[in-house]
Amino acid sequence: MQTVSHAKLVTRLLAIVFGMFAFGFALVPLYDVFCDLTGINGRSVQRVDTQIQTLVDESRQVKIEFVTLDKTGMQTDFKPKVAYVEVHPGEMKEVAFTVNNLKGSAQLVQAIPSVSPGQASLYLNKTECFCFNQQSIAAQATTEFKLKFFIDKDLPEEIKVLTLAYTLYPLEQPVTTAQVL
Repeated sequence: MQTVSHAKLVTRLLAIVFGMFAFGFALVPLYDVFCDLTGINGRSVQRVDTQIQTLVDESRQVKIEFVTLDKTGMQTDFKPKVAYVEVHPGEMKEVAFTVNNLKGSAQLVQAIPSVSPGQASLYLNKTECFCFNQQSIAAQATTEFKLKFFIDKDLPEEIKVLTLAYTLYPLEQPVTTAQVL
């Protein structure tokens, strides 16, 4: 009688462990969906079709500040060519960033964006961004990264300054979508 009771207990405990393990794997995609929907954490990986025509709201301007962080721990110099730009909502803008690889070998990097205030990430539309793909930087070379974007005209009036930060991370080898999932 006690053996059957222990078997049921072990089965239930294993089911709980399996359920917790599955929930742990589901948290990352659930978190990504939650952040995309709410704009929390300043995540802005939104791609926009380049054919979209928007009306420019020339009655106001928004200041976009650019900040870069280098987490490669290597000999690189990563910075925007301009500290900020002023744009009219709906106006397409292009800015450039430079990465100077002082190291004697090529580097593979990925830039991760963040927008502050977080709510503003819902209105930042990137049509072209170096953050969409992993980048290879040749040894002893300077590479220019491009960003094309516009701010949606529905950006709340109280948001007058937006900070777009890019953190550059090293990659040991190319990462594919299959590896992430």
